[in-house]
Amino acid sequence: MEIDPWASKGIKNYDEICEKFGLEKIDSTKLPNPTHLHRRGIIFAHRDLDSIFNAKKAGKPFGVLSGLMPSGQMHLGHKMVIDQAKWFQDLGGDVTIAVADLEAHATRGLSLEKCRKYAIEEYISNYAGMGLNPEKTSIYFQSERPIVQKMGFTLGTKTNLSEMEAIYGFSGKTSLAHVQSPLVQAGDIVHPQLEEYGGLRPIVVPVGIDQDPHIRLTRGMVSKTNWFNVNQNKSGNLTIGLSIQDNNQEIMGMRDDGGVDKNQRKIIVDKAISAINKAGYNEINSNPKHGTIDIKDATPENQNEIQYQLLSLERQLGGMGLMQPSSTYHQFAVGMTGGKMSSSQPETTIFLNDSMKNIEKKIKSSFSGGQATVEEHRAKGGNPDVDVAYQYLRYFFEEDDKELGNIKDEYMSGKLLTGEIKSVCVEKATSWMKKHHELKDQNQHLIKDFLN
Repeated sequence: MEIDPWASKGIKNYDEICEKFGLEKIDSTKLPNPTHLHRRGIIFAHRDLDSIFNAKKAGKPFGVLSGLMPSGQMHLGHKMVIDQAKWFQDLGGDVTIAVADLEAHATRGLSLEKCRKYAIEEYISNYAGMGLNPEKTSIYFQSERPIVQKMGFTLGTKTNLSEMEAIYGFSGKTSLAHVQSPLVQAGDIVHPQLEEYGGLRPIVVPVGIDQDPHIRLTRGMVSKTNWFNVNQNKSGNLTIGLSIQDNNQEIMGMRDDGGVDKNQRKIIVDKAISAINKAGYNEINSNPKHGTIDIKDATPENQNEIQYQLLSLERQLGGMGLMQPSSTYHQFAVGMTGGKMSSSQPETTIFLNDSMKNIEKKIKSSFSGGQATVEEHRAKGGNPDVDVAYQYLRYFFEEDDKELGNIKDEYMSGKLLTGEIKSVCVEKATSWMKKHHELKDQNQHLIKDFLN
């Protein structure tokens, strides 16, 4: 099973995805104020989400990074990502949104001017009606933030073409601009940790499962930049290991002849121990010669706070000092025709600028899970798993779990007919869209605040 961020086919077995790529399942009962997307398992997996909630619990800052591809209209699938960003923002996080105009230019042949027009008219104008707080939201264009490209190229020294081919399936026919775009995305993901963009803090990236290759690449490159590796040892405690790199050999006490400068090595180990002490851990054994520090009173649950102190030290010493990004993953909503949603195929999705008439037409024409005749449907019932109207209620338009359960039961029993469940969906969808259009119109003045 392969995942392609640019052309993923329909994914059906999410458990297999989790097992193959090492994702952790999300337990919605352990989340603060879970949304219907969490409760229904639509947001189903994560990488290192604990670092976000540990920061929240400690009253420390955390951020959210999302992005938009300015190559078409905003549809309900895109809305789902912003809903997640808003949820994290409501929990106390700041939100950064990247407009991937360079990627759209490289992979889809759009001019930067057209990308800007799409971004503002189709996306940011809709964000204004979705409740994001402009005082805690920053939206930028890749082409206008050179540090993103610089960080992408810097991180790129920690990977190679073989790894990129393994992650993305690149071949000899892949353009170099396409190969470069994941590095720019990595720059997008990590640069909010720079001092001028909020400083060192955990960043979570909510994405569809097809974007996990970008997360894996970025996490791998970031981990290779870290000067202090924090790992669990055989005793279940934590061990710190010095990571000797081309740009830190002298600081880490390495001589030109490959030997160890004992005095310098002791200095760096003592500084690391001092940083660990700041996190509240004091039962420490160190081996400066081998560059290891064992923390006997720390377990993997304490890794985030210890790593934060060591990354702060790394920055003081001249390193990048970056945290690996966290991520959450949501399942794909089915397209109106039963396949994938696509901005380039209007019949497959509901756009946020669709008229009520178009919404009604699309839902009434959508793929059904009902039977061929009324009599057969009454006898056998419908299949909500493939029924688009039911799935859109589940994903977007019915937040009441009990009401959704009643609709599902009545549809499966045959009491609720295909036309009737579509009518329910039309009513809920148009009601939501009317309200959204009103909020969007009322808040157009916020666009400039998002872009400042």
